[in-house]
Amino acid sequence: MHRSLTLLVLLLLAGIVLPFVIWGEAFETTLSLQGSRAWMEGWGNWAWCAGLLLLVGDIVLPIPSTVVMSALGWMYGWFWGGCLAAAGSMLSGLTAYGLCRHFGCGLARRIAGEDGLQRAQNLFARGGGWLVALSRWTPVLPEAVACLAGLACLRRRVFVTALACGSLPLGFAFAAIGHLGHDNPSLALGLSAVVPALLWLVAWHLQGRTTKGK
Repeated sequence: MHRSLTLLVLLLLAGIVLPFVIWGEAFETTLSLQGSRAWMEGWGNWAWCAGLLLLVGDIVLPIPSTVVMSALGWMYGWFWGGCLAAAGSMLSGLTAYGLCRHFGCGLARRIAGEDGLQRAQNLFARGGGWLVALSRWTPVLPEAVACLAGLACLRRRVFVTALACGSLPLGFAFAAIGHLGHDNPSLALGLSAVVPALLWLVAWHLQGRTTKGK
């Protein structure tokens, strides 16, 4: 990877990891499964909206998003909780992508240079869909990949499709864990690691056939 592009990636990761280092322990203590539910219930009928705000806030704050998704499943059941969890993951990704695409390119160009930014664009043109879909189940990387996708101007249709392939199984898996009362996320991690790849593989082939048919 080009050194200037590496610098851009490292700065993005540092901006995401630093809040975890400073406030991560406090957020994990406050937003336990029970704590997340209690905080959202404080919003009354708008508890679902509070859950979405927490998931979108994960872009800049060390919010344990999978715990919040489990709390949504605990409160609303696996289906509606899964819908809310998946929607929150989608909103988080779309927000990071949109902000970086529309407001971050100038700064990225100054950091990485025109050549470094072109390398990022080439990387995402080749495998951006896979990166976006598979990154949703990992810690830290979802926000960084969504930001890089925006900076690299990954096609919106590709980004949204890949984001859905990652967010839907993630949201429903953790909502199901919360609904069933399990705190161990191993099952959800397994499902959300495998299913996004399968979904994106199908979507990738369908998009390829659509493009060839035009």
